[in-house]
Amino acid sequence: MVLAAVLREEVEVPEGVNVTLKDEVNVNGPNGKLSRKFNYPKITIKQEEDKIVLETLFPKKNDKAMLGTIRSHITNMIKGVNEGFTYHMKIVYAHFPMTVKVAGNKVIIENFLGERYPRNAKIVGSSKVQVKGDQVTITGIDKEDVGQTMANLEQATKIKGRDPRVFQDGIYLTSKN
Repeated sequence: MVLAAVLREEVEVPEGVNVTLKDEVNVNGPNGKLSRKFNYPKITIKQEEDKIVLETLFPKKNDKAMLGTIRSHITNMIKGVNEGFTYHMKIVYAHFPMTVKVAGNKVIIENFLGERYPRNAKIVGSSKVQVKGDQVTITGIDKEDVGQTMANLEQATKIKGRDPRVFQDGIYLTSKN
């Protein structure tokens, strides 16, 4: 008698979202379409009625971790095409009034700490950036693109060579939805 140890994870697919499995996972929803290829040999991805099933046989610690990671990626893809992701940031300055504007696929930050040349932050993927007053809003359907755009804005205003307790100027994350 052979006992098979199977670890199984399920992801529910809500109404209005269509998931197809071929070489990659394709997720279609009201906000758009996302696709991603998962290449991990010990994990199988199957589709049952209204859910996605991830399975692995005789899992080791790394296999369990990768199963959870893939499940989270698929869950984020479904949430992205259904609801989208929104990050809110705040422009903070005390010494020099900073100007932030969007130009193409870049965010241009002028007069940061009185610097002569502008700083640039790249907008990743299909993320959208809006600047209103001292509020910056980043929206998109891909969580990784929205998060990387937010990180690029924070890194562009990183202060080097000055006391961070005194110079707290920058663009900072305030909330995620």
